[in-house]
Amino acid sequence: MFVLLITIVIALFVAMLFVNLYFRAKVLRAYRLLVRGRVEFTAAQIMSRQRMEAEVVPAYPDHAQAIRDFSNYLRRSIRMATVLLVLITLFGGILMWYRH
Repeated sequence: MFVLLITIVIALFVAMLFVNLYFRAKVLRAYRLLVRGRVEFTAAQIMSRQRMEAEVVPAYPDHAQAIRDFSNYLRRSIRMATVLLVLITLFGGILMWYRH
């Protein structure tokens, strides 16, 4: 049982690393397009879908898809990393409890 839990924690850590690298590449690619287009926005605007659609997209209609892609990738990356971090912590806690 202990070996299985260690394997799960290691697999989750590797998954978190892969997800981080994958979405980092996607986010940076979309961000590069936005920088080239001189699109300006705040973190609050990107993290709120309503504010982004109401404030940023109308100001830069030529870059609407890049703005949406960037915000979606960023939100999805944060969400997935949070879930994986919670799972790693949970299994780590189980390992600590199981060891005693």
